[in-house]
Amino acid sequence: MFNFMLWHCYCPCCFVDCLTPEIMKTISASIVSFLLLLICSGAVSQEVPDNSIASPNGVISVSYTTELSYLTSEWVSVYQSLNPGISINVVAPENIISAGDHSAGLRFATNKQLTSIAGEIDWKIVVGRDVIVPVMNAGNPFLDKISMQGISREEFVEIFSNPVKQVWGTVTAEGGKVPLHLYVVNDESVKYSVAKFISSASIPVHNVIYGSSEDVIAAISNDPYAIGFCSAIKILRTENQQFVENVQLLPIDKNNNGTIDYMEDIYSDANAFFRGVWIGKYPRSLYTNIFAVSKVKPTDKAELAFLTWILADGQQYLNSNGFSELSTAERQSQIENINLAAANTNPPKEASSKAGWLLLALTLIVAAGILARAGMRRYRKQESVIPDFRTDPTGFDESSVLVPKGLYFDKTHTWAFMEKDGIVTIGMDDFLQHITGPITHAVLKSPGELLKKGELLFSFNQSGKQLRMYSPVSGTIKKKNDLLVADSMLLNSSPYSEGWVYQIEPTNWMKEIQLLDVAKQYRNWLNTEFSRVKDFLAAMLNPESIQYNHIVLQDGGLLKEGILADFGPEIWEEFQINFLDTYK
Repeated sequence: MFNFMLWHCYCPCCFVDCLTPEIMKTISASIVSFLLLLICSGAVSQEVPDNSIASPNGVISVSYTTELSYLTSEWVSVYQSLNPGISINVVAPENIISAGDHSAGLRFATNKQLTSIAGEIDWKIVVGRDVIVPVMNAGNPFLDKISMQGISREEFVEIFSNPVKQVWGTVTAEGGKVPLHLYVVNDESVKYSVAKFISSASIPVHNVIYGSSEDVIAAISNDPYAIGFCSAIKILRTENQQFVENVQLLPIDKNNNGTIDYMEDIYSDANAFFRGVWIGKYPRSLYTNIFAVSKVKPTDKAELAFLTWILADGQQYLNSNGFSELSTAERQSQIENINLAAANTNPPKEASSKAGWLLLALTLIVAAGILARAGMRRYRKQESVIPDFRTDPTGFDESSVLVPKGLYFDKTHTWAFMEKDGIVTIGMDDFLQHITGPITHAVLKSPGELLKKGELLFSFNQSGKQLRMYSPVSGTIKKKNDLLVADSMLLNSSPYSEGWVYQIEPTNWMKEIQLLDVAKQYRNWLNTEFSRVKDFLAAMLNPESIQYNHIVLQDGGLLKEGILADFGPEIWEEFQINFLDTYK
């Protein structure tokens, strides 16, 4: 496979071509000395300890804060009905002696409660959210203008604190002296969030109308000059993820620049909005996260399975309890974190005896001798210089990216190559691995599964941050690259050889390759892609993203190697949408 490539130096046989006889002798001697030392040291039988933390007596313990009692009870009740063999012990708040008493393995808490137990927890994930939103009447005569420029926090402060400013002229010149009517749901969490948003201990009483969620939403739907605050879930029809009739979200000009720009444009539909909340485009004061927390990182399989269910099928019970579900992408990211924890649970116990060590040592000594002789023979036969394709660790540009001839490339940063037997090998391109940095985990499909062009090919992870790749062609998976399961960094070190992903039997090869690029076309397109990445990163580095301001370009305009590694999951999701989903 891959006879057309120069990257044979990645395989063991060709690796020895790169070594001189002197180096080979040194390697062989070192291997022999090291293995003899192991033998003489009298290695004894050892057992790898099981570091997992098991639930005592097979019982999961769960506690909760008061406002999450109904939600926790429903999660536990439904999960136990689906899994009769699982026992969950629920510890009520009044039975928790102190914040530091962690008798329950898992605890569900909101932002407010985390401040009191912050020193007692080492692990947490978000499992739900309560989002408070400003809404307006869909028939507002200034709707188009407000949709373009939004209302800033500073303008909201004026509107709430000064009755003279409670006119539409405060937010748009066209509004003049038209009265602006304020409504707020009479709920403690709503009032707390609104007060925090306007930097006040409580909401000023000037002309604010309070009522139930139903009353406030009904008033706004009938009043074209009204603005109100309520929980997002109260204006969302869960069956179709559409907002209720005649009411829509009011855009917030978060950076106070007088326009709803790229980083604030999240109000068009529910999916875009909830994803925007997750990735930091919405004011933090207006939402409360629901966390699953633990004193230590969970490793018990039963606990991990329960958390995974909550992030999947369990999300539906958030809505019925007055909370918002997480976005699909956020759920996937959190589940990936749990899967990584599960992969490290209960490591297999291995034993090794003196005889085993001796057999291993002798085998490797023989292998070292064969390697040395092979190297000597190849070296005498052909003294050739293998090109060094290692990149500058400080940065990379268009010339650093490998684009081998003979492959077909897709703009989802994948490639395809037909072997002599008609089987097509596919994988990820070199550009993307430069962008992401070290890949720590890959999730692959199984042989026999069908792939369609533009559908999910595989996903990969870096410390909980994930990207989803899409297939460049259609076909049936004949073989997956099992090496990636053990060493997913092959996607970084060898994307076009050892880092291949699948071999498939194509179903529409001749038609689909017409939509792909050959090397020269693809390299020209990558020049544009580099510019887009730089523009994208510049947009991400807004004044509120101080934690990212040390990142981006190196001297000479090079992109920093592994640039995405320095960003959080919210920026990875933005990259997914702008550079992978766009072309699928």
